Amino acid sequence: MNQAQGFQHAVALITGGGAGIGAALAKALTAAGAKVVVADIDPAQASAVQARGDALEAHALDVTDALAVQALVDGVVARHGQLDLIFNNAGISVCADARDLEISHWRKVIDVNLMGVIYGTHAAYQQMVKQGHGHIVNIASLAGLVPFPTNAPYAASKHAVVGLSLSMRTEGEALGVKVSAVCPGFIQSNIFTSTPFINVRRDAILAAMPFKPVTTDLAAARILEGVRQNLPIISFPFYARLLWRLYRLWPGLLNVLGRQQIRDLRKQRIKT
Repeated sequence: MNQAQGFQHAVALITGGGAGIGAALAKALTAAGAKVVVADIDPAQASAVQARGDALEAHALDVTDALAVQALVDGVVARHGQLDLIFNNAGISVCADARDLEISHWRKVIDVNLMGVIYGTHAAYQQMVKQGHGHIVNIASLAGLVPFPTNAPYAASKHAVVGLSLSMRTEGEALGVKVSAVCPGFIQSNIFTSTPFINVRRDAILAAMPFKPVTTDLAAARILEGVRQNLPIISFPFYARLLWRLYRLWPGLLNVLGRQQIRDLRKQRIKT
């Protein structure tokens, strides 16, 4: 895909494309003339995106299955001749005081948020190197740039995604492959309803969110503008970029905010 021509005729694959940011990206890319393939662990949601006219294809996909991810990428290339864009978007979260977590919580988040991104990146990268072009877009989070007490597994996975993306970006540069990491603040998506809240009161935690979530349509627009500009880190809105900058310049300030964050969560912790 020639970035100067936008996304017209580009072949794009979106994981976690049945809802939230993924569905909004599908809508925006289709409107821009791209050929969009959505994949989601919930096939009904993926099919609904296709039925709305926001994707050419819809597939069921568990991103923790490396063979399934590879097969989907191979199938997209077989049907459309190439793969210009992949958005490794599928992700999950868990909110808790870390002492209340089980190893199973850590493993599930890491399997989806990190290994799922690795499987998508690996499969797409091999194809994009062969064809000499392509853009891998890995959806991370502001929690991949700054600490996120109350959600340590999520922060660990997203920090790893940022490191993966920046490393692959340098490797892919001379081979025609671009890589970006998306690191937004709070997004108005179903992650808030699907996130397990372990031993804390969900309603109280959500009510104490410090920033208003960005709509998924606005998030998609910001992401695609960052892709057009080939930014290494695509971060928004303003407060996310500000917090990232403050953490680099004055990490102690973010640590103060983090201590308050975990204190607030512990006030809602259900005593056992």
